Amino acid sequence: MKLSRIIPALALGFTAVSVAAPAYAQDTDPPKAVTVTGSVGLVSDYRFRGVSQSDEQLAVQGGFTIAHESGVYIGTWGSNLSGWGTFGGANMELDLIAGVKFPVGGGTLDVGATWYMYPGGFDNTDFIEPYAKLSGTAGPVNLTAGVAYAPKQEALGPWYFNGTSAANGVYDDPGAKDDNLYVWGDISSGVPNTGLTLKGHLGYSTGNKGLGPFATSVSPTGEYLDWLVGADYTIPGTPLTVGVAYVDTDIDSNESAYLQPSFSKGQDGVGSIADAQIVFSVTAAF
Repeated sequence: MKLSRIIPALALGFTAVSVAAPAYAQDTDPPKAVTVTGSVGLVSDYRFRGVSQSDEQLAVQGGFTIAHESGVYIGTWGSNLSGWGTFGGANMELDLIAGVKFPVGGGTLDVGATWYMYPGGFDNTDFIEPYAKLSGTAGPVNLTAGVAYAPKQEALGPWYFNGTSAANGVYDDPGAKDDNLYVWGDISSGVPNTGLTLKGHLGYSTGNKGLGPFATSVSPTGEYLDWLVGADYTIPGTPLTVGVAYVDTDIDSNESAYLQPSFSKGQDGVGSIADAQIVFSVTAAF
């Protein structure tokens, strides 16, 4: 689950990036009513809100957005998961996104929803999460504040009360439903004449305490913080951006051990999926 998609924009997820057209084209071509933007990339670890979804292994990711001049947009984004098989099917996350952007004061308000799905997997692992994001600038600094609220759904319910139940596949409360709230802030700023952008992220998640059907979870310990600091470098004359980010959470080792059997490759429980990690990325935008 997109535990980033800032972590796409912040090195673990997806944000559509527009590639500037040549100056002469901008001077002669009228604005298009519909635009298509997107990206494909490779990350050393897919982290969703600080927690690895790829067992700290490589992930291939990509998506696109179709936007109308009115501000309405639709899009999709996908990534491979760790391959441990809990979700079944393709072991893939596929997100369907729709929303609308409109100016508010000197900034932009973005209101929409993401449908998280796992192709070929189990229906009750899919869930919807509406969101609202307000973005603007303060001098050379770009700022974003966001909130995402997933209403009560089976995918977020505490079906397993502990790691032992999850490891044995024994439901403690089948059919349970829960909700989840995620609040975050992002900051970024370009370094003049360098192609370099510095960025940071802080997020807070609460709700969804416990593992849902087939050990799914958005807020795997019920309440935690995640953060990221990093930098992106856009290679001149190309659509390529390379990035590096330090990602971490305040999930302790005991809480991480509870998650391990279901979120690790082969359900082997080796290594933490919520500790500090340096994540590298390379992305091509179109």
